[in-house]
Amino acid sequence: MDAIHRLIGYTVPAGFAVLMLWALVSWIRNHAPAGGFWNLLAALQVIIGAQVLIGGILFAMGLRPPSNGPIWLHYVYGGLFPAAVLVAAHRFAQKLEGIPWVVFGFAALINFGLTFRALQTGLGID
Repeated sequence: MDAIHRLIGYTVPAGFAVLMLWALVSWIRNHAPAGGFWNLLAALQVIIGAQVLIGGILFAMGLRPPSNGPIWLHYVYGGLFPAAVLVAAHRFAQKLEGIPWVVFGFAALINFGLTFRALQTGLGID
């Protein structure tokens, strides 16, 4: 289970980086991204949910990340803040007609940083 959590830990920041770059290219081209953008966003949301669930199981099993700093940062960067950013993005994007993907591009930028930091704290890189 630890190996799955680690694999997903690498996948999530990479996925948010792709989503962020996709939104940036779409912004430069002045053209809304295709349907795959939304599919990737949906997949990342499901994967984050699975990652939090697996992390909770590992926590219940007594496993903790090898961190030199506060351990709680791993949980905040990897689950709480990314979920909050996505909820806020969904609420804000509903108010923008025609460019909701821009909101999710910014959310992807923020979540890339958060989940990359969660990966670092999970690997003991403080």
